[in-house]
Amino acid sequence: MACMSVLTRDEAQTRARLLDVHHYTIDLDLTRGDETFDSRTVIRFTVRAETGTTDTFVELKPAELRSVTLDGSPLDPDALDGNRLPLKGLTAGEHELRVDAAMRYSRTGEGMHRFTDPSDGETYVYTQLFLDDVQRVFAAFDQPDLKAVFDLTVTAPEGWTVLANGITEHTGDGRWKAATTPLISTYLVAVAAGPWHSVRTEHHGLPFGIHCRRSLAPYLDADTDELLEITRQCFDRFHEKFEEPYPFDSYDQAFVPEFNAGAMENPGLVTFRDEFVYRSAVTDTERQTRAMVIAHEMAHMWFGDLVTLRWWDDIWLNESFAEYMGYQICGEATRFTDTWTDFGVARKAWGYDADQRPTTHPVAPENVDDTASALLNFDGISYAKGASALRQLVAWLGEKDFLAGINTHFARHKFGNAALADFIDSLASATERDVHAWADAWLRTTGVDTLSASVDAVPGQWTLALDRAGSRPHRVTVGVYDRDLSDGRTLTLRERYETDVPLVEPAPRPGTRPALVVPNDLDLTYAKIRLDETSLETVLRGLSGIPDALTRAIVWNSLRDMVRDGELAPTDYLATAGAHLPEETDLALAQGVLAFAAGHIADRYLRPEERPAALTALTSLCRDVIRRTEDGDNPGLRLIAVRHFIDVAAHPDTIAAWLADGTVPGGPELDPELRWRILARLAVLGAVDEDAIAAELDRDPSATGQEGAARCRAALPHEDAKARAWDAMFGSDDLSNYLFTATAQGFWQPEQADLVRPYVDRYFQDAPAVAARRGPAIADAAGRHAFPAHAVDPDTLRLGEACLDDADPAPALRRRLADHLDDLARALRVRGTQAG
Repeated sequence: MACMSVLTRDEAQTRARLLDVHHYTIDLDLTRGDETFDSRTVIRFTVRAETGTTDTFVELKPAELRSVTLDGSPLDPDALDGNRLPLKGLTAGEHELRVDAAMRYSRTGEGMHRFTDPSDGETYVYTQLFLDDVQRVFAAFDQPDLKAVFDLTVTAPEGWTVLANGITEHTGDGRWKAATTPLISTYLVAVAAGPWHSVRTEHHGLPFGIHCRRSLAPYLDADTDELLEITRQCFDRFHEKFEEPYPFDSYDQAFVPEFNAGAMENPGLVTFRDEFVYRSAVTDTERQTRAMVIAHEMAHMWFGDLVTLRWWDDIWLNESFAEYMGYQICGEATRFTDTWTDFGVARKAWGYDADQRPTTHPVAPENVDDTASALLNFDGISYAKGASALRQLVAWLGEKDFLAGINTHFARHKFGNAALADFIDSLASATERDVHAWADAWLRTTGVDTLSASVDAVPGQWTLALDRAGSRPHRVTVGVYDRDLSDGRTLTLRERYETDVPLVEPAPRPGTRPALVVPNDLDLTYAKIRLDETSLETVLRGLSGIPDALTRAIVWNSLRDMVRDGELAPTDYLATAGAHLPEETDLALAQGVLAFAAGHIADRYLRPEERPAALTALTSLCRDVIRRTEDGDNPGLRLIAVRHFIDVAAHPDTIAAWLADGTVPGGPELDPELRWRILARLAVLGAVDEDAIAAELDRDPSATGQEGAARCRAALPHEDAKARAWDAMFGSDDLSNYLFTATAQGFWQPEQADLVRPYVDRYFQDAPAVAARRGPAIADAAGRHAFPAHAVDPDTLRLGEACLDDADPAPALRRRLADHLDDLARALRVRGTQAG
């Protein structure tokens, strides 16, 4: 088979100079069987060349290329070279290309994904064409700056509904026709077909719809009012901020199975992973996350769909803006008003971690050579750091000028493409500030600045100095807190004031020395924070006394960073969590602290002989929170504590009794998610067998149940179970993307280090092979979930480095390996700082 080629930036720029692409007519037939579907494409385009002839190519990845005609003349299908069909001798003027092909369905969430629901046997298909997977579905000039108009027709089985970017109409005999799109990029074309359960309404004259698999209908119906209310609230708020109205003819949101991302911003048809249709109890923070994702994808209708990046080096123009707007709009327009606390806990740490690895890159890198490299940049930098930079920009610029700039940007580039320079020019038109210098400092550099506080005090006044390790200018809010003398534990806010970093000369402030000074108190900038000695002592003893959740998030992040940098003992973090987390009321904070304590400290930063004591401490902490929530006042916090109690249980008795009783004493009752969670932990501890797993699967034969069973089977502490799981992941290509991930999640367990030790070496041999065979989605899963993260020792580091040097892993796997190896080296350093 010929090698598939990735598109380079130079090739895309050359093709954009040669061509204007006007119109695609796409006809898909989804009735051709389980393996392939028919794809017929007509592309009308213009060659700009004024004299002579020129050559270019169109991309497609067919199972069978039946015929190709260019301007009525047949081309040889055998000329297809990998994924490129040469178009030679093109003259200036109008051309028409016709392609007839059979295309393969996907089981990895790429191209046209096909899924059969084990609950009821119904089949669904949907497209995920990002970043360069449109060529798995139809022939295309596949780059974002060759926008075109699309007309789509689909033949679907009886009883199916077809959704697309525009309003669809059933014309009879299984034929569906979608409304003609405005100018959009190829990667944004979308189809979702199957016997959907749908809820439809209208808002401001536009059709709105939400859709899911039939087996999830009761769960979607239970949340319909919330989903539609959030959608309407965000829609209205965007129209208050943006002068350009929503640019498409309808707004459908489809919750689809086995989706690789959180969601995808296809114009008029946003696709979400259907875990957002909750089958089990969730916390309010999880509902807030879903609301934020709805707002994030809606922001893309303007940032990304109306105005699209010219090339993939400007990913941040899509993702950083949608991330920032998702949290901001959700906090402004919905009942979820504390979104920035969740961002500070869950997303900002993602950005900080990514930005301290060797694989870091600027928010707006200057040279992304090809699509494979571009795909690697959808990370904590393009999302979390970029959104943080924009939040700092708004703090520095003011929201009025910021909004004026982005509205100018929409007006100048709507239904077109833009780059960083275009956006900065639009911002500059709305302000006297030097936005170009700001962009150079924030968007073209890498790494995390550190702001370290020191406080000097004399009678009647005190002075804060903020030392900056880094190069960026920062506008921060400083929070000043005093200890409440009535109880000695509560901290009260004395004042907040704004300051710039660096400052030429810190100004004294009146009053006694504060008990706590928090730089960046409203979390408006992106920097690691180091507290002064007195403030650090205050928070270690009285963190739960800080009145504001966002401030507590900043402090917890500072402690987290200190552990990662070897400046705070992991056991001190655990002790602080034990002392203060039982008093915590913010769900995002409780979840974030427990996740770091278990997943990083207990599993990686402490030596194996220290782990049992850490699990005991975490079990005690979770039990304390469970006891304190018996009155039912905070069911979300109780659910978080129950989940983590299960995950860190060192002995099976308590959670096995919960499973047998079907409930936690005092609640909650065990829903499918909790039952599978308990069963997975019991499998790790060797307290269940295959019969118990099979019985639970009979009880819950859903897709989620299938994943739970795969996770449990891989977690069983037996040589034959490990061998079967390994062969399923790496010896065959049968697992879907979700089942591969579930199996990988179950396989490696710190408690089973001796049992799985032989597989550590095998991983670095087998992962590159499966990544090469199965493509980027499985390569990413193999790197993200199947890596032996528990094996914190120099041998793992050596094996991984040799793999990077010798095995030439696929780009997606290479990036994951590099990140894991850096995290492993950091864990070894943290352990080293605790030696002796």
